[in-house]
Amino acid sequence: MTCRLPRSAWLRGVAALATGAATGTGFQPLNWWILVIPGLAALILLVRTTTSRAAAGLGYIFGIGLYSTTIAWVGVMGPPVALLLIAVMSLWCLLSGWAIQCVSILPGAPAWQAMVWTAMEVGAAAVPLGGFGWVRLAWTVVDTPWSGVLRWAGSIGTSFLVALAAGLLARVVSGGNRRRTGIIFVTELLVVTLAATVCVTLADRRSSHQRSVRVLVVQGGVDGTAGPYAMGYARSVTDNHLSQTIMAVAEQKASDNPVPDMVLWPENSTDIDPILDAESHHIVLGALALSQRPFLIGAVTDGPGNDERQTTSLWWPSSSPQPSSTYHKRNLVPFGEWIPARSFFLPLFPILKNIGRQSVPGASPGVLDATIAGKNVPVGVVVCFEVAYDDTVADTVRHGARILAVQSNNSSFIDTAQTPQQWQITRARAIETGRHIVVSTTNSFSGLVNPDGSVALRTREGDHTHFTVTIPLESGLTIGVQSAPWLRIIVVVCAVGVIALSLLRRRRGMLTQANHNRSERDVRHRH
Repeated sequence: MTCRLPRSAWLRGVAALATGAATGTGFQPLNWWILVIPGLAALILLVRTTTSRAAAGLGYIFGIGLYSTTIAWVGVMGPPVALLLIAVMSLWCLLSGWAIQCVSILPGAPAWQAMVWTAMEVGAAAVPLGGFGWVRLAWTVVDTPWSGVLRWAGSIGTSFLVALAAGLLARVVSGGNRRRTGIIFVTELLVVTLAATVCVTLADRRSSHQRSVRVLVVQGGVDGTAGPYAMGYARSVTDNHLSQTIMAVAEQKASDNPVPDMVLWPENSTDIDPILDAESHHIVLGALALSQRPFLIGAVTDGPGNDERQTTSLWWPSSSPQPSSTYHKRNLVPFGEWIPARSFFLPLFPILKNIGRQSVPGASPGVLDATIAGKNVPVGVVVCFEVAYDDTVADTVRHGARILAVQSNNSSFIDTAQTPQQWQITRARAIETGRHIVVSTTNSFSGLVNPDGSVALRTREGDHTHFTVTIPLESGLTIGVQSAPWLRIIVVVCAVGVIALSLLRRRRGMLTQANHNRSERDVRHRH
């Protein structure tokens, strides 16, 4: 008996690691979404009949497999950064394993298991240091028949439905009333598929657009000619975007194609403040004069304090010496754009010095007051990693954005899983918001995503290129966007409530069992 328990624990640990990794393959770049529901179901089966401590441990091991498969790409900033992030994010899976085991004793356990998993995703997207909602079940449905569910359930509701399917599958496998649970499982799959398809189909039929905007998207490219000299390297990137803009204008005039209404440059296309730096300012004014069109420019701007910077989107009218509207990136990447506890971590990890000045987050929604072709057109902006943050994306359309643009600089992550993952999340956001999303990157995936998540155009990584797309001016809010704040509250409150209820029920059961055992001992003593 003494040798079986360690072997059983060891096998469970290996199974948890493997199922976590299998679930992770449901994300890009592998996109084996068929493994996501069975993978989470396997975790539920592993933890439901074990002790609370063992469930927490198995959940953590599952998290190591899940996050090692999906976000190991952060290792480009140094292997210790990847190890730290994976270890920290896996703590949420530890909590999930423990919570799933707790609520498994309640009637309707699959629903409560799905609730606590979804609450874990909400927590991971907020804590610690602003959270990291990069790995969520909702992102895995984009290429499945369930993709349309994002339109009416949002990312939170979609994750819940995927987790519910996993809970039902686990119940079918574990026994009990298999026939009844199997019918519920199949019914959920069919009903959600049908509802997703109908929702998107009807919404697309009702959508009508009287106006559109032609957007010239510039992917200037990043080269290595500047070597270790940061100032020259930054200027070379801006020069590349100017060159591509010149080529685009020349091609347009030579072919007599329709003139674009605006020009879109990506995040970090001007890495030196174009408002304060004379040379960068001169380059931008030259591009404006050449195209005679307003620009949406991704820039690094100085301030607000000494040795501080902000990642900024600038709306720059063609006839103005200064931008007329600005947005400062709200969701910054810890250890990527800023260093928490800087005095502590810098001596430990000298590579973090490459991050440079401390970035400061903005506070306002990403909506720029823009004038295009003589008419006011609010432009929504999401900068790079912000696409994974629910409120940041939703705030653009809630505050009236008629065009939705994503500006990115993924040059550090070329040929890693990060770039296809971000593209996948962008597609999910297009479905969720019911909007076209135009994407501009320095040298990654630029393009246009349709409201149903299909890809109208996508560039290749590493290309120096440009293209023009026509984007309808869209308005209105989907059910998924409108319901997100309420769903977040409902999921967290319900999860906390059912965990408390299960703990109370378990405590009562233990007291009842203790009283029963005491009574039996008393009876034996009498006899």
